[in-house]
Amino acid sequence: MKLRLGCQLNYQIAQFSTFVFNIRVGDSDHQKICQETLKIEPQQDFDELLSPVSDNRYFRLNAPAGKLQVSYQATVEVSQFYANPGEILEVPPAELPLEVVPFLFPSRYCQSDKLMQLAQSEFGELLPGYSRVTAICNWIYDKVAYLSGSTDSQTSAYDTATERAGVCRDFAHLGIAFCRALNIPARFVGGYAYGLNPPDFHAYFEAYLGDRWYLFDATRLVPLNGTVRIGTGRDAADVSFATIFGPVQMDQMQLFIEPVLNENASPQDVLAPTTEAISTS
Repeated sequence: MKLRLGCQLNYQIAQFSTFVFNIRVGDSDHQKICQETLKIEPQQDFDELLSPVSDNRYFRLNAPAGKLQVSYQATVEVSQFYANPGEILEVPPAELPLEVVPFLFPSRYCQSDKLMQLAQSEFGELLPGYSRVTAICNWIYDKVAYLSGSTDSQTSAYDTATERAGVCRDFAHLGIAFCRALNIPARFVGGYAYGLNPPDFHAYFEAYLGDRWYLFDATRLVPLNGTVRIGTGRDAADVSFATIFGPVQMDQMQLFIEPVLNENASPQDVLAPTTEAISTS
């Protein structure tokens, strides 16, 4: 399946500032970039970094006072792996690949150590496996109100569990923290998502089960097979779409994502809901 996507970010800069952007999609065996363009107005030189750990594609630019417009577009071919949820088991820490082990640890926004008692009381007696992570997502969906503007950049999973309100990044953080508290590796994913209204960067998470990472989204706002990964990390601190050093005001943010359809096809034909487990890693 191919999807076209992109974003335009407009800023007003009060004085010389530095930007670190993470808006370009990842390139992997399951996600191939067919075409992409990046435009910066006024034209600026920038440095690029491909993270050796996460493969996140950061770029840094320094901009003087004035206006800045960053535009990105891409066409991406996504190849998902589907599996029967009933056959997907949890992996004991002793048998995990070593590169997965760090995603068992607490992190800045996912304090799994503070949520261990709650996780054990709510999910500890459930059958280990894909169904237990699904139960975590169901709990978050039922117990936490999706409320725009209810949280800020300091809100953690512990805060969300206490205050019971948040947005997609908070839902993802809480799902990750609960998983880690149950010895299930989990990581944050940021990306473009078809069907999100209003269009925005979307946050969801992956849990390591069986022999791969599987996608989960407690918000239920988008079809998981309509997501395109920008990057992954321990939590949102690793996957922020823009980190800014300086006095800057965002004037406008626009995003789009749409499937590339064959003649007589509709988005519902290629992005129909599924009960199967999905992996793109």
